[in-house]
Amino acid sequence: MEDHSDLPQACVGCTMEDAKAAANKMLLKDIPVSVWTDKTEYGHSDMITVKGQVANTSGFPVTITVISPLNSIVTIDQLVVAEDGSFETTLNTAGAIWKYDGTYTIKANYGSAEKSNSAKVELSGGVAYTPNYQTPSKPAKQCSSNELSASGQCVPFSISGGMVTSATLNTNDNSIVISINAEDDGTLTITPSKTVQDGIFMVLVDGEEWDDVEIVANKVTVMFPAGAETIEVIGTFVIPEFGTIAAMILAVAIISIIAVSAKSRLSIIPRY
Repeated sequence: MEDHSDLPQACVGCTMEDAKAAANKMLLKDIPVSVWTDKTEYGHSDMITVKGQVANTSGFPVTITVISPLNSIVTIDQLVVAEDGSFETTLNTAGAIWKYDGTYTIKANYGSAEKSNSAKVELSGGVAYTPNYQTPSKPAKQCSSNELSASGQCVPFSISGGMVTSATLNTNDNSIVISINAEDDGTLTITPSKTVQDGIFMVLVDGEEWDDVEIVANKVTVMFPAGAETIEVIGTFVIPEFGTIAAMILAVAIISIIAVSAKSRLSIIPRY
């Protein structure tokens, strides 16, 4: 006789949907973090509903990272986990960063690399992306053995605990995406020239913001864990208009201070 003790108990008046929901809830208890979407295919002006569940709540938020078909980060967000372990958000596919057709990967991370999962969705009706197409350009530089070849640029690097498998320079996001095979805990050091990347703003390891880094000018050293797959070094963005705006704000502030000081001096002069 078969043992059905692991199945949800029957209840009077329960619908088939209730039974399926109960069964799915039991299955999710064995998965550290799960994530899914309301559909698998969308247009470029749709809303994607993202839902998920963590098996054991620990007070940490869930980090949601969306990766485009170009392997660049579309968005990063942190979601509060409810008391029952669930989380939910919506993503708007309208906008330039969602313009390419293809597969978008939605990653959910809950505190550590082991507690992660992902869902994939297809976007259509936008700009076709052909990864094998290359515009005519000058022959790619021949990089040395201690340099990464990233989109025709050579970036000095050193690595321990693993090996670099590929590197891509994403000019839209001002970032270098490096794929690695990390057999052990290790370090990756890169020193991009200012023509490739001027300043380091943030480092992501497997789509998660990473604090275990050392940044000195344009040299960055990343301490990565065993099993890490992708390291993305994001450069700073310079806003040319900021200098003019800052000067205007400073001028207004100085004038205000002079006016207030003059008024204060007049108020303490004795009147006869």
